[in-house]
Amino acid sequence: MSSTNGPGAEIDGGASRPSIERFAALVPREVATRSGVVFYSGRDAYSSPSPLYLLGLNPGGDADLIGGTIEHHLEVALRDEPDNWSRYRDEPWGPGAKPGTWGLQPRVLHLLDRLGLDPGEIPSGNLVFPRSRQAVHIEDELNMLADACWPVHQAVIEELEVRVVVCFGARVADYVRVKLGAFDEPWGTFVEQNRRGWTSRAYAGTGGVNVIQVTHPGRADWRNPAADITPLVQEAIARPR
Repeated sequence: MSSTNGPGAEIDGGASRPSIERFAALVPREVATRSGVVFYSGRDAYSSPSPLYLLGLNPGGDADLIGGTIEHHLEVALRDEPDNWSRYRDEPWGPGAKPGTWGLQPRVLHLLDRLGLDPGEIPSGNLVFPRSRQAVHIEDELNMLADACWPVHQAVIEELEVRVVVCFGARVADYVRVKLGAFDEPWGTFVEQNRRGWTSRAYAGTGGVNVIQVTHPGRADWRNPAADITPLVQEAIARPR
């Protein structure tokens, strides 16, 4: 966090190589005291260059029932979680569900599997770290919270040399596009081959970083060939910087 007394304050003796501690140190105090989550991946995902960065909007769930501050989450992430770990693969989300099998988890894992990527080596999280039962419950403070959390994302993108930021839904993509200068018309699209025809769009940002607005995996099943956004993401990874 930004305080020198917070988790991750010892930043590798001033060395410049990326680490989960470096990114944790950027979480501001006013955000860290709320219920929520920062990292959806373990230490391995934040220690070397990554082609992808996965971003949802914010963690779900009732803060009053789940509890656990972001500060506490950071302490656990830095101390207890395995180096190769993924919230999508290794955490049980539903009642009685096995890890990686609930809701959008298998859809995200499908994407990474088709790309030949280890979920434990891909940085992932949410644009906004504090949790809410639904997005509407933080609507009034969404931009303020996104601005507070953005320095963490910016550091991850820059230090891990991220090539593609995969944004779950238009709201996340609209914010990230502004921050990364992805203002031009999309260079690529994927239209679902079904009646609804939802469209995913890929944009070129500054510094060679691509921003992809994908259909939200909470609603679109990427495992279905008619809705699989993998080829668009694959094309973005392959584009020259």
